Amino acid sequence: MIVIEQQPKRVEVTVYAEFTLADYKEFENAVNFAIQFEGPVDLFFDLREMADFTIDVAWEDIVFARAHANDFSRIAVLTHSQWVAWSAWLSQIFVRAEMRIFDEEVDARSWLAEGEGLA
Repeated sequence: MIVIEQQPKRVEVTVYAEFTLADYKEFENAVNFAIQFEGPVDLFFDLREMADFTIDVAWEDIVFARAHANDFSRIAVLTHSQWVAWSAWLSQIFVRAEMRIFDEEVDARSWLAEGEGLA
């Protein structure tokens, strides 16, 4: 299950339990909408409560990242899992955004706020 919040120039996603393909499609729709009307956006992923993700989500992430290589400014990933952190860094191969992994939400939000005037 995911919860998506739209902010000006930012899409925030929190994942709970298993991250499914239907969840990922919901995320894609939100991002496509934001990009259409605002141009490049920041992403904030809170994956601290994510238990697992399906293999089709991993594949869809690669396809989506390649199609949107220039559509993101900064990507903050909030996680305590080394596996999720490694996966996020792997995804960075396909996007030209700055990406950072955080343990603390306040640090992630501060970093995103620093970049707001740079785009």
